[in-house]
Amino acid sequence: MKVVFRTADAPLPRLVARLVAQDALPADLDAVVREGAAAARFTGKAGQTFEAFVAGEGGVKRLALTGIGKSDAEERTANLEKAGAALTAKYLTSGESALAIDFTGSGLTGAQAASVLFGARLRGWRHDVYRTKLTDEQKPSLTEIVAVAAPEGTAAAWEIESALAEGIEFTRELVAEPANVIYPESFVERAKARLEGTGVEVLVLGLKEMTDLGMGALLGVAQGSVREPKLLAMRWKGATVDKPTAFVGKGVTFDTGGISIKPAAGMEDMKWDMGGAGAVAGTMLALAKRKAKADVIGVCGLVENMPDGNAQRPGDVVTSMSGQTVEVINTDAEGRLVLCDALTWVQKEYAPATVIDLATLTGAIIVSLGNEYGGMFTNDDALAAKLDAAGKTSGDRLWRFPLGPAYDKLIDSPIADMKNVGPRYGGSITAAQFLQRYIDKGVAWAHLDIAGMVWADKPGQTWDKGATGYGVRLLDQYVRTVLEA
Repeated sequence: MKVVFRTADAPLPRLVARLVAQDALPADLDAVVREGAAAARFTGKAGQTFEAFVAGEGGVKRLALTGIGKSDAEERTANLEKAGAALTAKYLTSGESALAIDFTGSGLTGAQAASVLFGARLRGWRHDVYRTKLTDEQKPSLTEIVAVAAPEGTAAAWEIESALAEGIEFTRELVAEPANVIYPESFVERAKARLEGTGVEVLVLGLKEMTDLGMGALLGVAQGSVREPKLLAMRWKGATVDKPTAFVGKGVTFDTGGISIKPAAGMEDMKWDMGGAGAVAGTMLALAKRKAKADVIGVCGLVENMPDGNAQRPGDVVTSMSGQTVEVINTDAEGRLVLCDALTWVQKEYAPATVIDLATLTGAIIVSLGNEYGGMFTNDDALAAKLDAAGKTSGDRLWRFPLGPAYDKLIDSPIADMKNVGPRYGGSITAAQFLQRYIDKGVAWAHLDIAGMVWADKPGQTWDKGATGYGVRLLDQYVRTVLEA
């Protein structure tokens, strides 16, 4: 979705939207429009829309009134995004190719106006690559948002927000693609292509390099697949600091469960088990595009978990890069095996001050939180507060869970240093305890279990059903408020 800026006296497309604060219909509206809006119970609540056909210069215009809520609402930014998204959702397949959003008299700041445009762009993303039989009425027609009389500072704010939108859309693209299209090697190639020319430094480790490093946990997961595993590292060095920050993503491009195979029903959803890696890749693109003043490393551990004659078996013992041994009780608890070696590698290679990992790690987190929050586990209260604040500001919300010795002992093994699963209950917590065993002393670490957030079965505020792009806004906001402050 392209966004362009025009002055109030420029020719406008046929479809024009006006922003309406709650219970404050503009006084200059025609009486017929005002009465029609009242009859339709349009009050200007955030995301509410009302359409009227009015006489205009050059013929009939489609006038869309769009609610932006109350000006003092606590979730002001979210409401403005919701307003923009509602317009796109309504007119995406309307036959109109351009939508003008008239900011005249809106009272918004440049940053607030950019939030409206941000919501409009995000809601326009769809993954129709493989849909060959869409009718003209089903195909998206809307390709351009025209910002009319935008407040001072909107263009500058939009330059930053459009970079973030590009990162979110890239994450959605990676998550939405089927596993025969996105697998470890193709994930790497697509990321390299998208990052080319941005200034991001890219390093890729293959089977030989990871074998030489002793990444037995990650490689054990991959050994049942014909797809070669990869470790993708991306560094954006937009500032000089003593120690960088690392984001680490789980990238299981398809998860059958391995020998501990999943039920057939719903297994197709496991194409998005690389949502953590997708979020990290999208974040790195966004940071580079907006030239963030931060030193950030993004690492993606990429494997495919398949059952095969060479696949890892329940009961196997693997040696991780850290030297710690793991008894593999369940091959479907593979994400933590991938992450533990990725975490060890990034700490040894870059010595980051802070490590944040993202993973669609457990079904248990969905049982706990549904599809409203990501689960947060951390060894550092200050980091927890910063991530919680970033979640609230960005809309990628988090809820903190406990860690402690009582949970940690549940993953002790009688034949190895640890086992990869604990008992039935507290599964998301014991998974986090497993990862914590790979965090070096003095490193601030957070694990974000985002299993319930990367995919949606119904449309949301700024996304259609499917890939949401969760995690990119969260990490970008963290960089803005913590690393760039």
